[in-house]
Amino acid sequence: MDEDHIQYSGDIISDYILSSELPKDLAVIEYFKKVNYAPIGDFKGGLEWFNVSEPLSFSKHLKGKVVVLDFFTYCCINCMHILPDLKEIEKEFSIEDGLVVVGVHSAKFVNERESKNILAAVQRYSIQHPVVNDDASDMWQKCDVNCWPTLLLLGPNANPLVMLMGEGHKEDLRLYIKNALNYYKSRNEISNHLLPLKSAYHLLPELKGPLLFPGKITNFVDSDGNELIAVSDSGNHRVLVITSDGSIIHQIGGSAVGLKDGNLKTAQFNAPQGLVFYTKDILFVADTENHAIRRIDLKSNKVETIIGTGTQGHDRVGGQKGKEQLISSPWDLSLYKTPSGKDVLVIAMAGTHQIWIYFFEDTEWWKSKQYKAGICAAIAGSGREENRNNQYPHAAAFAQPSGLALCHRTKEIYIADSESSSIRRLSLVDGKVTAVVGGDRNPNNLFAFGDRDGYLYDAKLQHVLGLALSNDEDYLYVADTYNHKIKKVDITKNNISTFNITSVDKTAVLFNEPAGLCVKDSNTILVADTNNHCIKVLTVNSDNNIESIRQLELKLDTTDSPTIDNLKHEVMYGRSLDFNTKGGKLIMQVKFNFLKGLKLSYDAPQKWFVNVPNASWSCVPASGTSIENIDLVLSVPKLSLSSAYVDFVFNLITCTVDSCYPKNFIVRQPIQITNNGVTSITNKIKVDVQVDKVELSKL
Repeated sequence: MDEDHIQYSGDIISDYILSSELPKDLAVIEYFKKVNYAPIGDFKGGLEWFNVSEPLSFSKHLKGKVVVLDFFTYCCINCMHILPDLKEIEKEFSIEDGLVVVGVHSAKFVNERESKNILAAVQRYSIQHPVVNDDASDMWQKCDVNCWPTLLLLGPNANPLVMLMGEGHKEDLRLYIKNALNYYKSRNEISNHLLPLKSAYHLLPELKGPLLFPGKITNFVDSDGNELIAVSDSGNHRVLVITSDGSIIHQIGGSAVGLKDGNLKTAQFNAPQGLVFYTKDILFVADTENHAIRRIDLKSNKVETIIGTGTQGHDRVGGQKGKEQLISSPWDLSLYKTPSGKDVLVIAMAGTHQIWIYFFEDTEWWKSKQYKAGICAAIAGSGREENRNNQYPHAAAFAQPSGLALCHRTKEIYIADSESSSIRRLSLVDGKVTAVVGGDRNPNNLFAFGDRDGYLYDAKLQHVLGLALSNDEDYLYVADTYNHKIKKVDITKNNISTFNITSVDKTAVLFNEPAGLCVKDSNTILVADTNNHCIKVLTVNSDNNIESIRQLELKLDTTDSPTIDNLKHEVMYGRSLDFNTKGGKLIMQVKFNFLKGLKLSYDAPQKWFVNVPNASWSCVPASGTSIENIDLVLSVPKLSLSSAYVDFVFNLITCTVDSCYPKNFIVRQPIQITNNGVTSITNKIKVDVQVDKVELSKL
């Protein structure tokens, strides 16, 4: 394998196709006929697997399948970028068709070796295919992989075909998979057997509340001391605006994953992260996986896209106007007012390892450079993934910048440079980039991580994501994400220290990959505790002590009924389920049975979505375009009401040999709230669909 791996690299097959006189598809098949590499060894025993009910093997489960091994580590932005490509390909080629994607998680950071953290990442990024924790990098070494991400395409006997390194290979991968399936099917080597899949969502906590992997948090305090808090509820693809007592007053998005402008209810997002208030009514959002910046107007009930198209860009210069400018994985935002009084939006562009700016007005920037209103452009970072400081901003380099905090007094922006595990500062006066704490003097060393307080490079962090300045701007608060800690930097001394925990139970799990924070007042910090699915309120003192920690309970004063046009939908009631007043988790599995010659019209759109009572409920996934193996998890909130219901809405197009029959119906799930109810229920139902009727039956 070590000697052969270069022979099945993507460059070799590309050269072969280019040199061949055959059509591309035939050239690929001819290439597959020629390659004859020894099968790779099976997965080591004892590894932990996700999204399956038992460990997979090449000798049993993957025999007769074309397999894509996706070598990834969940911190890596490039690894995140290929997940949508894999989802699209998996939708085109199913397991029954003969394709299986297997995520092989080979960690960079120590924190990423732990299976519970990989499980959270699988849930957070909605990875549906099997994933294995290659904790000792056994498969990584066996396949001679040397970078993240790497895709290795295997034939039905675990025989290597093509290795693709890095991102951006979707069309090539689709070409190779299509022809591998065709070639091996012609040899009767492809099997249509299924795999023992089991959704990782089933393992979500029972009483997690309405949030799902909240990413960032920000606030706005008016002159009267009234506070609004905005949370990017990334896993639910929505933004929540709440008051200081936890009352939800706005839900923006969340009905489905997508890029859709409109009113607050109909707008759609895709894993939003950073957000910042412009005024109490205007909020800007980094819509990360849509590669876009969105503007929310709470007063006019409107969401609009101001930058990006929904497609990932690779531009490292910029200069186009707003929606014409393609960007890549914006992760955090900040607002800055130039010396001439012009407001600009600062963007941590994690996908290109740069800092960008959106200019609201015609603005003169460094060295008297003029930018027109609506322009978005890179202002710092070469685009290379490095920890390179420099007095010239475009000669400096970042490594996945993911958090921002503006110091108005010094006109500097502090940057959480996650992949170098460091904090950097960028002068907004002249563009100079300097070190603060963490990382290494060697700009190419992105493995200088750990957990150590101290000065400048002696200090060590682990994949830091969140920053916030104290109100007096003397200190920088830090969410040291993979160390599960909150820390404080004296910005005049470049020295970091960890908050001590005094009056709370130190044996409790306090933080789990916190990713965002903001300052309420001189003694209070709000933390988006991502993997604990909650917001925590910290009371701190000047002696570096956390005196108290409490979870902010999110709530609504009333529960509304779902609003569906019943004239267009037949409503069928499921059996009532009894939940405890504390809330809980409902696993809902729906199977379809088409009878008497009726079947789905596969060329027509098939849609379903979940309509929950209000924003204190959540469901994952909340919608879909396939009715095969509908398997979702509903979080029931703490309730004082006696009953509620949830609607599962289906809009299907079915047909017989000679006619089409739209089927629009609702499976209405009643929920009773009692003191004796349970906190976890699995409900399996079967839907029998005929030309003249639709009926429910229990599996």
